[in-house]
Amino acid sequence: MAKMNFGGVEENVVTREEFPLAKAQETLKDETIAVLGYGVQGPGQALNLRDNGFNVIVGQRKNSKSWDKAVADGWVPGETLFELEEACEKATIIQYLLSDAGQISLWPTVKKHLTPGKALYFSHGFAVTYKERTGIIPPEDVDVILVAPKGSGTSLRRMFLEGRGLNSSFAIFQDATGKAKDRVVALGIGVGSGYLFETTFKREVYSDLTGERGTLMGAIQGIFAAQYEVLRKNGHTPSEAFNETVEELTQSLMPLVAENGMDWMYANCSTTAQRGALDWWKKFRDATQPVFEELYSEVAAGNEAQRSIDSNSKSDYRVKLEGELKELHDSEMWKAGATVRQLRPENNG
Repeated sequence: MAKMNFGGVEENVVTREEFPLAKAQETLKDETIAVLGYGVQGPGQALNLRDNGFNVIVGQRKNSKSWDKAVADGWVPGETLFELEEACEKATIIQYLLSDAGQISLWPTVKKHLTPGKALYFSHGFAVTYKERTGIIPPEDVDVILVAPKGSGTSLRRMFLEGRGLNSSFAIFQDATGKAKDRVVALGIGVGSGYLFETTFKREVYSDLTGERGTLMGAIQGIFAAQYEVLRKNGHTPSEAFNETVEELTQSLMPLVAENGMDWMYANCSTTAQRGALDWWKKFRDATQPVFEELYSEVAAGNEAQRSIDSNSKSDYRVKLEGELKELHDSEMWKAGATVRQLRPENNG
């Protein structure tokens, strides 16, 4: 494990050069990895592990859309695709990639099959960090580990197929076998991580819940909506408002930030844009920081976790979710976005 300097602070990281795929394969050569759940993270992680040469099976409820998706992806019922409990029984490493609510529901079944020496793997610190709320308390004689790719399972898979890696955090909550570190790093390399940086279950879930509700999803949608509405109220067309709010950011500017950082993006914009951005960014920081402080406090207190558990466990959750997503889909801004995307050269050539 190497020490890397991030903004003057040293952190522990593992690179693919330090822990190559061949070493990961050797580390896990006698393991059977069961990926439970084939929804958000499951497909990307399972397919990457399979393509990287690991012994991996999928556990999923039969006669579900996810079961059918797994079959379409080449998992064979009775050979590499099993009902959830049978997959747990066969596995030496159980990758618990169901939704948080699904993990709570299935826990009594999974716990039965956590025999001494097995490993329980998460991609989110939620279940263990909030164990008083979830009831998920792993036995003391199994390894409890985490690899959390910093993006969706779809992005993980796409980047893998492009020959790139999506950065991931890793953590060890419990090392019962003395092999937890090698197991977790090997799994992190196996699922297609670019590099791995060390965290804890608690830090992972606190940062993850804050990020999802903040700049990754919640805050960015709120800022998009606010700017779009101001432009529309002042007479700008939907196309102009969407292009100036979303399209230019996602298609032109964010790739520059990803390439070399925000300062480099500023340096590659007009002097007028630079001046305005430098004058206004601190006002936006000061306006939103109290919201982020409140958000982090709610996460740390467990209130966000409880809201998620209460909401996602209801029988009508999917119906209500589809209604809320439809509200976004049917908004003028995202309808304009659909038209703009159709007009991109790659879709109109």
